[in-house]
Amino acid sequence: MGLFERIASNVMLMVRRPPRQQYGALCHRIGPEGKLEIMLVTSRETGRWVIPKGWPMGDKPSHEVAAQEAYEEAGVRGRVQQQPLGHFNYQKRLRNGLEVDTRVQVYTLEVSALEDDFPECKERNRVFLRPREAAELVKEPGLKRMIRSFGNLAPEEPTITRRDL
Repeated sequence: MGLFERIASNVMLMVRRPPRQQYGALCHRIGPEGKLEIMLVTSRETGRWVIPKGWPMGDKPSHEVAAQEAYEEAGVRGRVQQQPLGHFNYQKRLRNGLEVDTRVQVYTLEVSALEDDFPECKERNRVFLRPREAAELVKEPGLKRMIRSFGNLAPEEPTITRRDL
């Protein structure tokens, strides 16, 4: 690395801001077949599959923010845990096109009711999936790992092919 690259790298480290904070809800239920299901929603901007999440809301505790976002984005009502399950990081694209490092602290929320009429019902789709399917649909590696861990799934299960037999 040349002198110019080292100086540029050091300047970038000096002006780098800490990640912005969001709070999210990993909504789950026992589905009709008696198995764990995870709920995903589509993002408004890109339509990718995500969990409900949002920015802090004044003095509201973070787990309550997660529950509020689950209602606003997916019509979910339920019992949210006060202790976080964990966190993941991703690049949030703001309305002005800027991307910012964002840390999402995630709380589990056991779904007890689903409403069809909720604030963002015309902007999002929601789906309940088995943990393996949900983990495959999300793009953020940290969220994939969290869903797999919550569903007690191995990070990668070997696939047996015909030639292995």
